[in-house]
Amino acid sequence: MGLLDGKKLLITGVLTDTSLAFGTAKLAQEEGAEVILTGAGRGLRLTQRTARKLPVEPDVLELDVTDADQAVAVREAIADKWGGLDGALHAIGFAPEICLGDDFMEATWDDVSTAMQISTYSYKTIAEIAVPLMPNGGSVVGLDFDATVAWPTYNWMGVAKAALESANRYLARQHGPQQVRFNLVAAGPIRTMAAKSIPGIDQFQQVWEDRAPLGWDVRDSSAVSKACVAMLSDWFPQTTGTMLHVDGGYHAVGA
Repeated sequence: MGLLDGKKLLITGVLTDTSLAFGTAKLAQEEGAEVILTGAGRGLRLTQRTARKLPVEPDVLELDVTDADQAVAVREAIADKWGGLDGALHAIGFAPEICLGDDFMEATWDDVSTAMQISTYSYKTIAEIAVPLMPNGGSVVGLDFDATVAWPTYNWMGVAKAALESANRYLARQHGPQQVRFNLVAAGPIRTMAAKSIPGIDQFQQVWEDRAPLGWDVRDSSAVSKACVAMLSDWFPQTTGTMLHVDGGYHAVGA
């Protein structure tokens, strides 16, 4: 018997088989869930190709989170296929290149607003898709990189993640009466396509391996997938508005 037997899940953010969302989708299927993936723009074909690598090839729906009509279409497609939804994974993030790097002051509001819309406001968009399909409650999980401190080079993406953490609490408050839970999984650095776009990411990875009490392997995302699957299951029925660290314990030590 799988942890997610009978569950129907919406998984965003799958680009390649190194994506954290891919690992979560794969484990979710192995634990008994049915999944639907989303992709956007030029990445849609990549998502479709990667979907074939899952144990069961899922449907892939187009979802540009800046397009309200596409969000409505995704909700309607899920309703037509399944009638409802049990869980959703938010694994969506993007910032223009100028928002990352050495100079925090260089980005304009146009740059920052793009990062905030795609990386933060999209969490609300996923809620607008998922919550109406969860009349009996459910779970929405977002992938995060702990934004309680300032990181080298992460800059405005760090600000967007801090806003995501705040939005998680407000969404939990808003939708708790409907028994829909909102939680974040704050992962340590993993070698994904998204990570490669962050200047100086190697600094993070080396320090993490040296300092995390449990150790940390930047090539192994399985612990993150397990945490997401657990949060999407029924095993955390009274947990909402929180951030679960899956980082080898790095967040708990100073030096």
